[in-house]
Amino acid sequence: MTSHDRLAHALRELEATLMDVGLWEASQPQPSAFESQQPFCVDTMSMPQWLRYVFIARLQALVDARATLPATCAVAPAMEVWLKDEPASTRDPVVRELATVDLIVTQA
Repeated sequence: MTSHDRLAHALRELEATLMDVGLWEASQPQPSAFESQQPFCVDTMSMPQWLRYVFIARLQALVDARATLPATCAVAPAMEVWLKDEPASTRDPVVRELATVDLIVTQA
């Protein structure tokens, strides 16, 4: 299994987990929200919106194109901070799936 195949699987697992815990943002941000210069678009999107419409979408595009993956990826720690006040039943599965994505991208 290639790193692209492993990443595609991990992205599907992340999506399913976000849906399971109620963090799969259904509302697409306004086009101007994507112009943010801040990390994770914190000034224009919620973290779940950023995950769905920026992070997952961009990684899936790289998978589909079999393009070079980023050299580093460390989104799990940011999501852990964002979810710090959520119950472990919400926080832990999401952070675990993101850590898997981070690892696959970093090791590719």
